[in-house]
Amino acid sequence: MIAAARIRKGPGLLSRIGRDWFLYVLLIPALCYFTVFHILPILGMKMAFQDFRLVGPSKFVGLKHFGILFSSPAFYTVLANTLILSAMKIILFFPLPIIFALMVNEVRVGALRKLTQAVAYLPHFLSWVAIAGIWIAFLSPTTGGANQARGFLGLPPLDFMTSKAHIRWVLFASETWRSLGWDSIIYLAALMRISPSLYESAEMDGASAPQKMLYITLPELVPTMVTVFILNLGFFMNAGFDQVFNMMNDSVISVVDILDTYVYRIGLVNMQYSVSTAASLFKGVIGLILILSTHVAAKKTTGKGLW
Repeated sequence: MIAAARIRKGPGLLSRIGRDWFLYVLLIPALCYFTVFHILPILGMKMAFQDFRLVGPSKFVGLKHFGILFSSPAFYTVLANTLILSAMKIILFFPLPIIFALMVNEVRVGALRKLTQAVAYLPHFLSWVAIAGIWIAFLSPTTGGANQARGFLGLPPLDFMTSKAHIRWVLFASETWRSLGWDSIIYLAALMRISPSLYESAEMDGASAPQKMLYITLPELVPTMVTVFILNLGFFMNAGFDQVFNMMNDSVISVVDILDTYVYRIGLVNMQYSVSTAASLFKGVIGLILILSTHVAAKKTTGKGLW
């Protein structure tokens, strides 16, 4: 009985580390990155509860800076912008990589499939500085390709980058262009893990292509979709500082100014370190609540969650 229990229990942690030591070595750079840039900075969050001073001791003031933050009308404007842009980038964008992965998975010509994937993955490796330059040039009201196409159709030129009605959709489109191919990789990997025998059995039963998609492919993708969606919601309050900072201008700042750019402005530009830290802490707490609540809801409805 004891031996059987040990067999069921499997090797211990140290045994697994010794067996797969090379994989754990590969984790070291990632662990160092998250420790230096994500874990250690948590210690600095205490500034949200202090009158921080660069020289001399900082005085503990409790929730004073949260009161200043929540009493500012500008805070609610940037909060609304953050929620709108995040909803567009996460909720509206979420099904697009799945659809793209399904389409790529149906391509049977190997060379065409590789070319499609390479073209789709390439924008992910460009910085937002380069991407902003590309999109600003493409949307130029005088020489941009978008307005040249509008002129060909007899439509007047439109300055997308200074239009409050269009700038959010420009951000959404540029984010889609950059991330669509890269984000589809995880779904392509999940599709490759589906056993071919399931499709063979379905064909023997006379199932059509849509039926195989509906009753085999999509159910097999559900665990991956749930996990990705929960993780994405954890970053719901991160509407994309790099993108917004590089594509924002004075004409549209009222509709694209987000929490991250607000924190940058009041913290590094205006040197209100405690207030900016309070805003960052607020954003982090909201993200934590979203990811935990979504995990619980997904666990109850689908039986699948983060753990």
